[in-house]
Amino acid sequence: MPRRVALEGSHAVSEAVRMADVDVIAAYPITPQTHIVERLAEMVANGELDAEFICVESEHSAMSAVVGAAACGARVFTCTAGQGLELMHEVLFVPSAMRLPVVAVIANRALSAPLNVWGDHSDVMAIRDCGWIQMFAENAQQAFDLTLCAYKVAERPDVLLPAMVHIDGFHVSHVVEPVLLPEEETVREFLPPSEYPFPLDPDRPVSMGCYGPPYIYTEVKKAQEVAIENSYEKVLETFKEFKDVFGREYRPVETYRVEDADMLLLMMGSYAETAMLAIDALRERGDNVGLVRLRLWRPFPAEELRNVLRGVKAVCVFERAISFGMGGPLCAEVRAALYHLPEGERPKVVSFVGGLGGRDVSVEEFEAMLRRAKERVSSDELEGFEFVGLRE
Repeated sequence: MPRRVALEGSHAVSEAVRMADVDVIAAYPITPQTHIVERLAEMVANGELDAEFICVESEHSAMSAVVGAAACGARVFTCTAGQGLELMHEVLFVPSAMRLPVVAVIANRALSAPLNVWGDHSDVMAIRDCGWIQMFAENAQQAFDLTLCAYKVAERPDVLLPAMVHIDGFHVSHVVEPVLLPEEETVREFLPPSEYPFPLDPDRPVSMGCYGPPYIYTEVKKAQEVAIENSYEKVLETFKEFKDVFGREYRPVETYRVEDADMLLLMMGSYAETAMLAIDALRERGDNVGLVRLRLWRPFPAEELRNVLRGVKAVCVFERAISFGMGGPLCAEVRAALYHLPEGERPKVVSFVGGLGGRDVSVEEFEAMLRRAKERVSSDELEGFEFVGLRE
């Protein structure tokens, strides 16, 4: 039977990695990711996990190490945050192009300058185009579940792509919550040992990561694009299998109280749980509002998002990052997805940015944001974005 235990989000990830029975872990500690690798190091040292733990000198080396181990057929894990993710940036393109099922958990953190160790989504937006499957968790239970799902989908022979799970720094990584931990035998049934089909073998030497001149590079990138687009259906199959085994359901696009709503708040990450309280309060006062959360970030679930937003009057996009000179990157992708809807079915979209550098966004601020969103829609103030909670 599953056990209900109190775990902080970081340790929920560590438990998932242990139950996944990984072979190689390589990581460099950085706030707010450190608790994940500290706990994994203890597990390896205490014999709870039979794995190689590589203490590297940087995040660049951490990703390089797990790439090499994955190429040999090992099940691997790494994690990082913020500036560490950006130092890792150069190597992130390698496992996706070489079709290596590396799994990483990112404790999302703001980027310097000024120096800030608290959470927002600046780091993930800087690496969104590296070719990884990417999912967002809102709490410790989802951090555990989605880490298992990441291994399941990444290692499928018809996928073979790296996968990231994003957890908000401090708001998920350091918060203690009740987590249902399944029996390890059940996890083994869901996630059997990795069988990478093309491992490096001294008896059958091959070259990997070769030089790609202009006459072949475009075709390689085309193959990579086809692979990640095709992974969408495999993510759906993995989520369905997870529900069948563990009883918890995930979808690329998830909704809350969207029935007969004329305005939907759309967002990613842990602040969605606070936003639910605002939706409840506004509903009680007669406002027809609802919430849409993106669980899958890459491949972007454009078609499912269109199906959810089709015919709604307005969408308020809230995000915790800025694409300087353009606005909110999530909002830009939502608008691009909705462009293909007929004009009569296409909602108006307004953009808000908040929670930067770990600043909280309260229930009251979400309510005020939705009221302001209605004003902007009514007056056709659709261009640009507004900050939430800005002190002026």
